[in-house]
Amino acid sequence: MSKVLITTSSFNTDTPEIQAIEAAGYEIVLNPHKRRLTEEEIKELLTSDITGLIAGLEPLNRSVLEGAESLKVISRCGTGMDSVDMGAAGDLGIKVFNTPNGPTEAVAELAIGLMLSVLRGIALQDRAMREGGWERPMGGLLGARTLGLIGLGRIGSAVARYAAGFGTKIIAYDPASTSSDVAEIMALDEVLKAADIISLHIPYNEDNHHFINVERLAMMKPGAVLVNTARGGLVDEQAALEALQSGALSGAAFDVFEQEPYKGPLKDADNAVLTAHVGSYAKEARQKQEAQAAENLLAGLNSDAEGIKAYG
Repeated sequence: MSKVLITTSSFNTDTPEIQAIEAAGYEIVLNPHKRRLTEEEIKELLTSDITGLIAGLEPLNRSVLEGAESLKVISRCGTGMDSVDMGAAGDLGIKVFNTPNGPTEAVAELAIGLMLSVLRGIALQDRAMREGGWERPMGGLLGARTLGLIGLGRIGSAVARYAAGFGTKIIAYDPASTSSDVAEIMALDEVLKAADIISLHIPYNEDNHHFINVERLAMMKPGAVLVNTARGGLVDEQAALEALQSGALSGAAFDVFEQEPYKGPLKDADNAVLTAHVGSYAKEARQKQEAQAAENLLAGLNSDAEGIKAYG
């Protein structure tokens, strides 16, 4: 029997979409480690009887894909495709899908929540009170800030709409956009210099590794806030830590990190709010993503759908 491997750390298999895959004659195999897989682990799991993969963020590079001799379809449960070697997939005839609509609201709401937490010191006060303290730091209003969005796709645009409800001024840089009804489009340098808050909403690839680096941090307003709910590799974390320590950044919030689970020194920065890559982990959004991922997989296996030809 052909099998479908699901590698996301959690996945609800008791759904009509998964039952449809099973009814089509495929056996479901789950990630036994219940965490993000390493390259060696995903190689071991992609056995010769695996024809379909519902993927998390494990590295699906050329070496992995060339070893998956029967794999026909990869269906990412999520938006980002930086973990998949699209060129190798194309060369090997493997269809690739993602779920671009599922996480939009969840990630956008988290980004707004992180901004509020930094501006009002919510996480810092919570920690202090649990230790017996009574901290009352003076915060700031989101509505009194200029929000600079780097990337104005689905998630960036949703953040813009949500922030506008607070009365926030919205500016944005997006190389694919020259105009927008949710933000004033500006050059990257102008956004970095003018924004009180910079929020990242771009995909990760080799060209924008450490997109926010020492030089771009220096361009930002003194005391600005940095929020990253996109991909960890977009930010030079050591440079961001030094900016937080010096006060060049008054605060930052990270939901994504270069190495996950994250164990690094940002944990010791009181002016940083950290969450464990939970951007899409809202029940309703997760259900939507999982359903779409399963539907995409079955359609691809049935040759009813064409996958993504290129990404980023």
